Amino acid sequence: MASFGHFIKREREKREWTQTDFGAKVGINSSAISRMENGTQKFSISKLKKLSEIFQIDTQLVNDLFFADKFAREANKYKCSDSVFSVAEDTSNYLKNINATQGKLEL
Repeated sequence: MASFGHFIKREREKREWTQTDFGAKVGINSSAISRMENGTQKFSISKLKKLSEIFQIDTQLVNDLFFADKFAREANKYKCSDSVFSVAEDTSNYLKNINATQGKLEL
């Protein structure tokens, strides 16, 4: 996957929608769609669920693609090494584990 914008463009074109058609469905004007597809404007996090519904794609996949793109752009912006991704995965696993509900031990 090249970027979240490329994902949007590919899915839109698969359906043979113009930027105007797609913009009307998601509630964004066509010039903003163009900027999102070429990476000069970010897609709104508040519209991710709507995007998954429009494309009929699992919401989790859309969220994963959005945040992976966001994280990769930030890591690149600050010139992080590739090891940042494995550190982030470890951190994510740690956060999931400390937030997991522990069962009761009955004696």
